Amino acid sequence: MLSSGSPVFTSFSGNAYSSDLYRAAVDAIARNAAKLKGKHVIYSKKNSERFAGDQYLNRILQVRPNPYMTAYDLIYKLTTHYYLYNNAFAFLQKDDRGYLQAIYPLSPSNMEYLTDPTGTMYCRFLFGNGQQVTLPFSDVFVARRFFNSNDLLGDTNAAILPTLDLAHTQSEGMENAIKSSATIRGILKYNQVLSPEKLKEEKDAFVNDYLSATNNGGVAAMDSKFDYVPLENSPVSIDDKQMDAVKKKIYDYLGISENIVNSTYTEDEWSAFYESVLEPLALQFSLELTEKIFTPREQAFGNSIIFESNRLQFASNESKTTMLKELIPLGLLTTNQALEILNLPPVEDGNKRLQTLNVVNVDQVDQYQGGNTNEGNQNSGTTNGTGKQ
Repeated sequence: MLSSGSPVFTSFSGNAYSSDLYRAAVDAIARNAAKLKGKHVIYSKKNSERFAGDQYLNRILQVRPNPYMTAYDLIYKLTTHYYLYNNAFAFLQKDDRGYLQAIYPLSPSNMEYLTDPTGTMYCRFLFGNGQQVTLPFSDVFVARRFFNSNDLLGDTNAAILPTLDLAHTQSEGMENAIKSSATIRGILKYNQVLSPEKLKEEKDAFVNDYLSATNNGGVAAMDSKFDYVPLENSPVSIDDKQMDAVKKKIYDYLGISENIVNSTYTEDEWSAFYESVLEPLALQFSLELTEKIFTPREQAFGNSIIFESNRLQFASNESKTTMLKELIPLGLLTTNQALEILNLPPVEDGNKRLQTLNVVNVDQVDQYQGGNTNEGNQNSGTTNGTGKQ
């Protein structure tokens, strides 16, 4: 490597996932990203058409990537690792012929890049149970975030850790403030001389009787043998603006808004979230899987992995209706495709395309507008105002 950074990955990230704000934000991204649909497609270079690929490979990408999880689980886990550790790994299990058999997400505590004397790169993983596995780099899916200082790995989340610590302090401060306001605090002054053992015993008895959670009402009954002098306790409350500022810093770090996290987004907010967060993630996954699943020759013949999402599913009914009015007359959608946009079931013979007669093929424009040339010449022999042809 040309940089000075060591190509070694460790899973430590300050335990960001223990923060409720960070976890909720990562979950919002992961559960929406998990709805992406992986596809094997073949592009034709002659006419730029796209054809459906291998069905077995599509089943791995769309249904069951391995015996232990669904495709939703796989993408969710990879996306979660992507935002927690800024590096996501998966093992691409292949048979003797190099065909993909399964995809397993990896959760290593440490990973190190290695090379053999021929220059072939490997990944040596160390897992939490102490097991160590070395895999060819060509069989390892790698997704990186904040890909800057290291040549092979994404940077850590050190930049957001102070904010996460502040959020944790705020949470503890609120808890302590509630506990402080719900207890009696003061000085217990006895009117007689007691031994240290007896004084401690009396104090403990007073605390157990009146300062515990079982003291309903918060009232203490005392006689003349001691005086209780309460201490003023004004717990510091956390300003809402301060809490919102910390929350916004976490959401900005992840590139999302609060409405995405609590699922109150508008159509425009969802579109912005898709284009700025989900679409780059889908592109990164697509390029990495294409490179690791297919050989250069197979890629040259148009084999590719793509991830798609039905963005119109989150559009308003008004937007869907407007779009259908514009696209159906042009013959761009079949009946079943239009029904899918409206979240309705398909119908029989619904794969036909309907098109208005107001549009015509470009190659037939002259014939459509002026009719046959010979007929046009015959029709042009009409009399003019002078009575001559």
